[in-house]
Amino acid sequence: MSCLSSKRWVAVFGTAILLGSCGGTQSSGTGGNAGTGGTPGSMVDAPDALGSFAVGHTMFTATDAARDDRELIVNVWYPVDEADAATEPRAEYPLTGPFTLASEVAVDGLVVSSAGPLAFLVFSHGFGGINTQSTQLMETLASHGFIVAAPAHTGNTALDQSDDMPAEKRVPDVSFVIDTMFERSNTPSDAFEGRIDESKVGVLGHSYGGQTSMGMVAGWAGAGPDPRVEAIGVIAGGVGEGDFSDEAFSSVTAPTVLLVGTLDPGAFENHNYAFTHMPNAEGLFKVEITGANHTHFANVCDIGNYLIDDLGIEQDAWPGLGAGALIQPYNDTCTDEVFPIAEAHRLQNLYMVAHFKRYLMGETGYDDYLSSAYSDANEPAVSFVAQ
Repeated sequence: MSCLSSKRWVAVFGTAILLGSCGGTQSSGTGGNAGTGGTPGSMVDAPDALGSFAVGHTMFTATDAARDDRELIVNVWYPVDEADAATEPRAEYPLTGPFTLASEVAVDGLVVSSAGPLAFLVFSHGFGGINTQSTQLMETLASHGFIVAAPAHTGNTALDQSDDMPAEKRVPDVSFVIDTMFERSNTPSDAFEGRIDESKVGVLGHSYGGQTSMGMVAGWAGAGPDPRVEAIGVIAGGVGEGDFSDEAFSSVTAPTVLLVGTLDPGAFENHNYAFTHMPNAEGLFKVEITGANHTHFANVCDIGNYLIDDLGIEQDAWPGLGAGALIQPYNDTCTDEVFPIAEAHRLQNLYMVAHFKRYLMGETGYDDYLSSAYSDANEPAVSFVAQ
């Protein structure tokens, strides 16, 4: 990638990073039981490493005729059988204009696994962010057998912040993506024909997307809950007092995992509030990662590293590119002196994969990971509490 138009590119994605929304690549685990598959759940795949499937990727634009032809760009990651696996063409996740981030894992256009129908997840990005902000998590979930769709919430993205009331669109956007993927699964000759299990639907998201996830089961901004959603994951989300009523929190019965860093004070407080006001959730877990901040879960380091390592642009030149606001979150998240982002990604993978494998796929072998006994023995950075 040349430096042409780099001012536009950096300015846009510097803003996205500050909002907890940026693109990235697969991180490999280095701590705990990453990649062992042996302990504690010897009968299940290790949730903090890639699973047994290869990973495919595609993207398309969906138009919601019921909402004034609202268009959503949707990226989809999905499992691929070994016989259909390939190494090219690697997925190129769009940033802006001609600029992309290359995947180390996903390949475009492969055949969706026939080992189905498969559980289906929707990921919601942060406020003013991009739908490819958490590709390492999307790829890991797909490798464990999930089809994962991530819409770009039109009017509330890094490239388009024209919507002054974005909350009202969030839950309907996710419901529309569910509708669209169900329709594709029921359309003869579609690439996803017969591939989605309509009884196994989950939603997860980061920051404002975590608030969106809660809205899918509690209702939010005038939209009621979507009864098709069976489990949710909230990552550093706006789920505190005032975001939802106590009545809305108490109405949630869907299994919920709340994951947050201890250096993210607003989200940390929000998660504690939600945890103590959701007495009826079938499975409710609070995961706190000591030393992680808000951007540890959004691949903030990839863009900063790209500027430095690939383009040779050091931090003292970032303000001149319109990226001065990127310096502080990069230094807070990506240096050797702070909690390793690769470890934050590994832990995010571990708890999101284990949660959805257990509560959407019904694989009880993951109960071992969803316990304080596991974290106490294996994950010194994690405080885990189950209700």
